[in-house]
Amino acid sequence: MTWELTRRRWTRAINSKFIYGKVPLLHVIIFFIEMALFARLSSRFNSYYDRRPVLTMMVSNAILGGLADTVAQTITSVRLRALRKSPSGQLSSRDDPIAVEIHELDRKSPLNERELVPDSKALPPPFDFERLTRFMAYGFAMAPVQFRWFKFLERCFPITKTSAFLPAMKRVAFDQLVFAPFGIACFFTAMTVAEGGGKRAVFQKMRDMYVPTLKANFMVWPAVQIINFRLMPVQFQLPFVSTVGIAWTAYLSLSNAAEDVQLQQNSPNSPNIRLP
Repeated sequence: MTWELTRRRWTRAINSKFIYGKVPLLHVIIFFIEMALFARLSSRFNSYYDRRPVLTMMVSNAILGGLADTVAQTITSVRLRALRKSPSGQLSSRDDPIAVEIHELDRKSPLNERELVPDSKALPPPFDFERLTRFMAYGFAMAPVQFRWFKFLERCFPITKTSAFLPAMKRVAFDQLVFAPFGIACFFTAMTVAEGGGKRAVFQKMRDMYVPTLKANFMVWPAVQIINFRLMPVQFQLPFVSTVGIAWTAYLSLSNAAEDVQLQQNSPNSPNIRLP
């Protein structure tokens, strides 16, 4: 009991510390730990890859997934703090110009009808370690699938000095038309199940989030994959995708969290809803 109280007090004390009154200190510490791990892995990537390529990809994907979710949680925390500090309960450009830009950009986005960072007290605490673990575990588990997929594309559409552009475009087409829809479905299903949701929750999240996310995917990833398949050696293709994917995974993390908040608000057990 004493240890639990000490842990809660320690966690509360760290969560209450902010850099320049805006950026949560705990998020920054976790971010730099993840960056240090990634830098260590990058410095010996080739030697690790030569010995255990799949495991190297799994660890890389896990760290990059953690980085992405840490960025997403930081955005949420900064905006939520600005909202709570604002007397009106709304953001002004003086309160938090970055959060306002994110808020307005999402409001104007034709791909999503809801905000990525909703105005809600039901958002995760200053840092959600369980959510971070879910994202790292998902990246770790999906790496072998992605690795074998890239190997499959390499065998089916070999790039040579005399023929490079057309095979690369075929790889992009197959990747976007086959793997992208599958990967997005896997993401929302795995996250919902990991959060304790059942078939109904999976169906609802897929119904609300799948098509907007797939549309956003088609706006971003074809160009990235053209560079990846055309210029990157096979051992660097997955790390390159995962590195560029930090922003994309942060978007997925925010989208997933936003959908969870909306489900909580619409639930009959939610304290925000008054039943007749």
